[in-house]
Amino acid sequence: MSRVSLRQILPKPTQVSDTLPAMARPRVNLLGVDIGGSGIKGALVNTRKGELTTERYRIPTPQPSTPDAVAKTVKNIIEHFDYNGPVGCTFPAVVRRGVTLSAANVDDAWIGTDADALFEEATGLPFTVMNDADAAGVAEMTFGAGKDQSGTVFMITLGTGIGTALFVDGVLVPNTELGHIHYKGREVEPWASDRTREEKDLSWKKWGKRLNKYFTYLDALFSPDLFIVGGGVSKKSDKYFKYIKTDTPVVPAELLNEAGIVGAATRAAGRQAARRPSAASKRTSRSRK
Repeated sequence: MSRVSLRQILPKPTQVSDTLPAMARPRVNLLGVDIGGSGIKGALVNTRKGELTTERYRIPTPQPSTPDAVAKTVKNIIEHFDYNGPVGCTFPAVVRRGVTLSAANVDDAWIGTDADALFEEATGLPFTVMNDADAAGVAEMTFGAGKDQSGTVFMITLGTGIGTALFVDGVLVPNTELGHIHYKGREVEPWASDRTREEKDLSWKKWGKRLNKYFTYLDALFSPDLFIVGGGVSKKSDKYFKYIKTDTPVVPAELLNEAGIVGAATRAAGRQAARRPSAASKRTSRSRK
């Protein structure tokens, strides 16, 4: 008679996640939406890998870019993907606990708007709204050029405006908005943004030298360990990086112009996980009843 091992007669062990109903499992693919002064774009993101799982879908930012008009556009993006779940969303403003406290390159009616509540009411979905540069920084620090980087790291986004995100040992210091600081009596953003380069037809050299003054100023103020440059123009870094001469290394963002979408979705995934009680806590709660 042959022996029968316990492995043959006992059921295979299962993972806790296998026993949870589908609705109780944390989602991996979340929608990220990136709101800018000229366009609003979205895509589904694998938040474990930091990769887009769909093509980006872009709609021009409505003009005027009032809260109701932008909310309708965001709803159109959600309907395009036939999506139902948590949404991570960037916004070009100071954002504190979902409330927009400023309005950079969008309508002033956004100042004091509860953006989380606005989008949730318009779409029926849970939203996590955060500053656009902060979202891009989260993506780069999690999956890109800043991964495993300690010390002080600045993410600088160059586009319609200039956004900044500051990290200290991987921890975000939110809403720095240092594109709006003044250098020698002028605000930096309208002087050195990529939109200004295009509108004034600045050469790469002339624009690069403006950026050099800005980066050197930040370098003197904060003594960071790394600058990461994002935004659509980051893919042309070879044209202007040579004019930026700081003591701190300057590198292009690895996720390029997808960083905002990825970072927003990643932050929404983290918020989803924080809201979800663990299996262990559920068992403890049941045992106390």
